[in-house]
Amino acid sequence: MDVTEVLLPGLGLRYEFTNHRGDRIGVVARQTGDYELVVYERDDPDEGRSVLELNAEEADTVAEILGAPRIAERFAGLTEEAPGLRSGQTEVRPGSRYDGRPLGDTQARTLTGASVVAVVRGGIVLPSPSPQDVLRGGDVLVVIGTHEGIAAVEQIIQG
Repeated sequence: MDVTEVLLPGLGLRYEFTNHRGDRIGVVARQTGDYELVVYERDDPDEGRSVLELNAEEADTVAEILGAPRIAERFAGLTEEAPGLRSGQTEVRPGSRYDGRPLGDTQARTLTGASVVAVVRGGIVLPSPSPQDVLRGGDVLVVIGTHEGIAAVEQIIQG
């Protein structure tokens, strides 16, 4: 899908794309950290109708809700091609044992055979994390492995 980025001097950035129904959608990312979702009129492509306004925390929450499942969904497609493999997710709880520690400290792959293939942090996907990448409370780890391996990674992360 093509996304166009438009600089809005003094305001921020606008990202635009056309959805499957042909509607032109805009997401305005303001310098203040707030976001606005806009739908443009078909008759007048310069006239946008504000649909939703979010502060930075609300936008992070929406991104997290949409981002983590989408990444897991993409990896689920991969597991369909390899019998016995599955994808799963587990969250690093704030203040937990691995909050603020490198992924390698979990020894998840060594102990379980399952791999952490991505970290979703505040709606941003960090693909192929290295053992040195530091985990943070609220991170969602996307894991590929057997059912047992994924459950074991979750047990390690959750304690």
